[in-house]
Amino acid sequence: MGKFGLQFKATLENVTNVRPEGDDFRWYLKLKCGNCGEVSDKWQYITLLDSMPLKGGRGSASMVQKCKLCSRENSIDILKDTITPYNAEDSERFKTIVQFECRGLEPVDFQPQAGFAAGGAETTTQFPEINLQEKDWTDYDEKANESVGIYEVTHQFIKC
Repeated sequence: MGKFGLQFKATLENVTNVRPEGDDFRWYLKLKCGNCGEVSDKWQYITLLDSMPLKGGRGSASMVQKCKLCSRENSIDILKDTITPYNAEDSERFKTIVQFECRGLEPVDFQPQAGFAAGGAETTTQFPEINLQEKDWTDYDEKANESVGIYEVTHQFIKC
């Protein structure tokens, strides 16, 4: 059992408080079996709303799955209290935005998609439904009369 942190890094232009929006936010991951090393070929997503029982009545997790290669039951759980926004002062630095508790597997890749939100750095303007799949996003803040953006999105996983 281990905890893995997803570290996010981007260049922010006139926005702050970049965050996943809602309990239904989809974390798209590729997972590696800790037993045989098999990596999922497809993106799999987990949300805070997902809850599956663990074998033997040991609680629940966001996702429980059997490895296709070795049939071992593995699980991953989103640690809700670790979800943290990425702010203007974090720009161009890696920051852990969420942690996952993993049993028998580890996350090896993350694909940001729709469902992020942010706020204007100097205004109260809110930007809901930001899609980061292209690793860049731009808009315009009417209140500040300036362009806003999130650029060069990248990530890494760390063991916590």
